[in-house]
Amino acid sequence: MIREVIVTSRSPDGESHIAPMGIHVTGEDRLLMPFKPSRTLDNVLATGVAVMNFTDDVRVFAGCLTGRRAWPLVPAVTTDCPRLAGALAHAELRLLRHEDDPLRPRLHCRVVHEGNHAPFRGFNRAQFAVLEAAILVSRLHMLPTEKIEAELAYLRIGLDKTAGAAERKAWGWLMERIEQHRRGSP
Repeated sequence: MIREVIVTSRSPDGESHIAPMGIHVTGEDRLLMPFKPSRTLDNVLATGVAVMNFTDDVRVFAGCLTGRRAWPLVPAVTTDCPRLAGALAHAELRLLRHEDDPLRPRLHCRVVHEGNHAPFRGFNRAQFAVLEAAILVSRLHMLPTEKIEAELAYLRIGLDKTAGAAERKAWGWLMERIEQHRRGSP
């Protein structure tokens, strides 16, 4: 099973980093497979810890992919790595082992602490659409334009029917990023 979460990590010099990621759940362990190059990869290898943050605020996912990474953080309980202040829940991870790979190294981690902070009330279709669009944005360099356009057209149906202000803002950020990609801007 893969959980779409926000991963927080910290560099050895104390700089926090926030990134969306699909985390593989394998029993008690969690498998992170960031694409190279990756600040998350560098931070986890250097410090041996990370935090999985569970949030229903899709602006965080869209924001991280569009240069908006200034989300409030608070200290975690057992690791020297922050968590999202607005997380519904979080899981603190310790690195067990690392398998290098030229494209996607495998970071095998163990959950060492979990905390629940607010109830999860479920995703509406617009939130789902933003999450899927965020995944597309993270792969703009790998996917054909036709696939991106077809998937966005389908996702827009649910967005148009159920979006609130937060989902519209997040969607707008992602569409701006896609337009930049189309124009060849970084």
